[in-house]
Amino acid sequence: MIGDLYGDCLHSRQETWVEYDDGSSAELAVDSWLALRPGDEELLDRCLGPTLDVGCGPGRFVTELAARGHVALGIDVTPAAVTLTARAGGSVLLRDVFDPVPGIGRWQTVLLADGNIGIGGSPTTLLERIAALVARTGRVLVETAPPGSGLRRLRARLRTGERRSAWFDWATVGLDALPDLAGRAGFAVAETWTEGDRWLATLSRA
Repeated sequence: MIGDLYGDCLHSRQETWVEYDDGSSAELAVDSWLALRPGDEELLDRCLGPTLDVGCGPGRFVTELAARGHVALGIDVTPAAVTLTARAGGSVLLRDVFDPVPGIGRWQTVLLADGNIGIGGSPTTLLERIAALVARTGRVLVETAPPGSGLRRLRARLRTGERRSAWFDWATVGLDALPDLAGRAGFAVAETWTEGDRWLATLSRA
């Protein structure tokens, strides 16, 4: 999610909504990204070896992994997110996942938590990029929408009060749509699990 409005909502924690071009909307769960929440421990326990957190936001995974003694790097396109992660002691770069990223082909775990498989609006393109970043023996941890949600490619924008961001491309991926999308990028769904209202999966090389 790109733009000054997103950075402002991370710092101020104002009520912020995501509006989609199909007329639907949802509240942005900013508070849930600032500290560990149900389901995070299960993701963290599955982070084996050097871990790259794509779209790390304020860095809750990166900082917790570092505290556990893991090599972990967060990347995000929002300066405010990078600042918050660095302040918390996490290693982080202001970087788009499609730009040059350190450790290409050597990451043992890549995190796509909080629905970040939707980055850029084309999950297949994103997973193909992740395939170049992750080691042959590595894994990708993905958070999806519930089963039956399918694949939705959308234009989205953020709204806080009367302020609105520019439109950006996004996608939502239901657990039911993940095997086909993963297969196109050379991955297979190795495991799925739930925690509360969260749906999560591990991808490995097919």
